[in-house]
Amino acid sequence: MIRYPKPLKAGGTIGITAPSSGVPKELHPILTGGIEQFKKRGFQVEVGKTPWTQEKAASAEASIRAAELNSMLQNPHIDAIIPPWGGEILMDLLPDIQWDQMQPSWILGYSDTSTLLFAITVVTGIATAHGVNLVDLRSDEWDKTTKKCLDVLMSTEGDTINQFSSEKYQSEWNHDKEPDPYVYKLNTPTIWKTLDGKPLELEGRLLGGCIDTLQNLVGTPYADIKAFREKYINNEKILWYFEICEMTATDFYRSLLQLHYAGWFEQSSGIIFGRTSAGEEVEGFTTFDAMERLSQITGLPIAYDADIGHVPPQITLVNGAKAEVKVENGQASVKMELK
Repeated sequence: MIRYPKPLKAGGTIGITAPSSGVPKELHPILTGGIEQFKKRGFQVEVGKTPWTQEKAASAEASIRAAELNSMLQNPHIDAIIPPWGGEILMDLLPDIQWDQMQPSWILGYSDTSTLLFAITVVTGIATAHGVNLVDLRSDEWDKTTKKCLDVLMSTEGDTINQFSSEKYQSEWNHDKEPDPYVYKLNTPTIWKTLDGKPLELEGRLLGGCIDTLQNLVGTPYADIKAFREKYINNEKILWYFEICEMTATDFYRSLLQLHYAGWFEQSSGIIFGRTSAGEEVEGFTTFDAMERLSQITGLPIAYDADIGHVPPQITLVNGAKAEVKVENGQASVKMELK
């Protein structure tokens, strides 16, 4: 069975640690801004040392990052953990995580943070939340898609959470600008798509994250999908979701084939891909070609340009939750049941 963390309650404590990248000194104001927004909303905040430092592509050495993360994961007084953002090499601390000692607490994030979220859910059966980063929550107002992350963190076993596709998304990366009123500048109509343009309904246990980093877990103890199915979800079908950060279209296709050859897409109901500014075509080969070929190979239905990942805003998806996703006429609904 999937284990759901206890809910974050009013006045509860949020831990801030950086298991991947920390925030360099010149950007400390955006880190402070995210921290202060949770304090304004009545939460206690415990900030570690790692969010304030950055050297050689990480906040600190793997052992230091792991020690701080383990401390927060084992602290019964910390109700949720939100890293400042993602990064590059989170996977180097995975061997140092004390898997059997962690208290089930909500962890929220995306990009390289999804490496941690994915591994925790697959290894321990503890649900995790793929969604916004701390530094993108530094505004007094949150758009209605983003602010659903708080509903998720305040949920627990037995709850149902309904979310809907955004009205508009941010077409260019400009998070360094002052919030007005949101951190994101939502300026382009959102349109979820399906490969054949027809309405699509998908059901299954959610699992996924940033494919750029997750592909590197194939064949490791942190991505035994067969064991996850058997041990935690009673061989129910998985509804996969992926975000793409930096890949070209052919990088993307190779990664999808790798996951397919590794058996990830067996006993699956479909795949949802987030919007991306990456995916540069190679000699006419596009990300659409990659998705279309994968669908032909696996027989799985695919939706894309979803509110997931590096082109915000994004729906908060719970790894391990039962989900029903409906896509029609460019709009989508996501129903998650924490059971």
